[in-house]
Amino acid sequence: QVQLVESGGGLVQAGGSLRLSCAASGHTFSNYAMGWFRQAPGKEREFVAAISKSGYRTLYGDSVKGRFTISRDGAKNTVYLQMNNLKPEDTAVYYCAAAPTIAATTVPINSFQYEYWGQGTQVTVSS
Repeated sequence: QVQLVESGGGLVQAGGSLRLSCAASGHTFSNYAMGWFRQAPGKEREFVAAISKSGYRTLYGDSVKGRFTISRDGAKNTVYLQMNNLKPEDTAVYYCAAAPTIAATTVPINSFQYEYWGQGTQVTVSS
């Protein structure tokens, strides 16, 4: 079992920044690729960003490329999502997820590839 706890969400004005954190516990953090997904009311869950278990590869959804950055800190068992130049359409509940992978550079982008999920943190961007 892997437990994931997100934090850092909140209300921010358009153009502002937030940094989300996801603390992992229970299993070896370095065995898992980590991802962020989001879900707005009435919409399907959307891939935001993911990072390989090695930390060497990252992938981003088209809507956040150039604005969001995912990173991980093995010493703290934590993955981060730095969100800059936020837009009202970024408003959603953001979920952290962990995917067991074999290759060190695999970066899963589909929600079904992720085995463990956090409870989510709300991000609201006002215009």
